Amino acid sequence: MLLLALILTGTFLIVEVIGSFVFNSLALLSDAGHMLTDVAALTIALMAIRIGARSADDRRTCGYRRFEILAAAFNALMLFAVAIYVLVEAVNRFRDPEPVQSTGMLIVAVAGLIINLISMRLLRSGKERSLNLKGAYLEVWADMLGSIGVIGGAVAIRFTGLTWIDPVVAVGIGLWVLPRTLILLRDTANVLLEGVPRGLSLNAIRQAIAGVPGVQSAHDLHVWSITSDYISCSVHIVVKDFSLAESIRGRVVQMLAQSFQIEHATIQTESKPCAEIGSAHT
Repeated sequence: MLLLALILTGTFLIVEVIGSFVFNSLALLSDAGHMLTDVAALTIALMAIRIGARSADDRRTCGYRRFEILAAAFNALMLFAVAIYVLVEAVNRFRDPEPVQSTGMLIVAVAGLIINLISMRLLRSGKERSLNLKGAYLEVWADMLGSIGVIGGAVAIRFTGLTWIDPVVAVGIGLWVLPRTLILLRDTANVLLEGVPRGLSLNAIRQAIAGVPGVQSAHDLHVWSITSDYISCSVHIVVKDFSLAESIRGRVVQMLAQSFQIEHATIQTESKPCAEIGSAHT
């Protein structure tokens, strides 16, 4: 699905870039810029899947899964740069308006919309399971909105002759995409900083662990994600009866998986809190 979306998007990118210069449309160029990031996003997504599938080794004990997050962060930065460039160029067009061939602009935009809709259909199923695919889907989705904006601008220019509509559409596309780009960048940064995944509360997890029968208290709790769908947890638990430590640990592991979808948990059982015995890892 990714490869097919890449072929469709890459082919049309060439068409749209040529059309933006032939028909002198900044809106088309703006849309082509987003199309370029679509191509890069899809290419990196394919690379991330291939590289991320490599097994762990002695140097990278968690494997290469985090390459997906690096790819998503790169996509966000690239899209942000394109949006800024288009905004700057739009200001120049306001100062020095240029003629736009609305008919050709409309034909290219309609073709772009069709390609975007097909690509979105191909990517939809995987966008909720991977930040990398979500980034690629987001860029195609934003480009689809850009195509709609270009179509509206081309029709307006056709009937009014007001060429300043072209840079207005370009600015609108940029302003629409930027907030979503920042959200993607925020999510990837949180993973890279090993923050608590969105949707999870560290306090709620701590209380749930303490509520497991046999657990007296929990401390040194850490929750993070290697990728968007691989959440890890480490915690020290003080058990009331140390002879039952292993069964209690098993109940905590089961609770974390069922209640918080945490599949990889490292749990240290203790008879007393670390602080009382003078070592964090006794």
